[in-house]
Amino acid sequence: MSDPLLAFGLFANAFLSATLLPGASEAMLAALVATGAGDPWLLVALATLGNTLGSVASWWLGRYLARFEDRRWFPANPAALARASRLFNRYGRAVLLLAWLPVIGDALVVAAGLLRVPLRVFVPLVAAGKAARYALVAAGTLGLLPD
Repeated sequence: MSDPLLAFGLFANAFLSATLLPGASEAMLAALVATGAGDPWLLVALATLGNTLGSVASWWLGRYLARFEDRRWFPANPAALARASRLFNRYGRAVLLLAWLPVIGDALVVAAGLLRVPLRVFVPLVAAGKAARYALVAAGTLGLLPD
């Protein structure tokens, strides 16, 4: 990647997109891939790393700051946490592959922290789902997906 500032911007956008703050990491990734700002797969790796680390921050909120779950800034509301807990009970830890989903994904990672899912289990599952999503965005931007 020729511009380290763009690389940092993508990483930061992806990190924030996985927390309670809004972000548009898919749009930024698509724009960078479309303009040839860097190797597409390096961009996918940066977005995946940033988004996964953002999810780890939310996991930490669930794990260590559960007493604040009634606060407005907490990344998952009670209804979303209840939905996420039902998904965990029904499908197990593999549901973390869906941590990239809007709204429910934040609740899943916070619930994983609340349920004390170990990071050694959490990180590979979350990263795999997020990598697949970003790879599809890049592949679609490059026209590599069938119509």
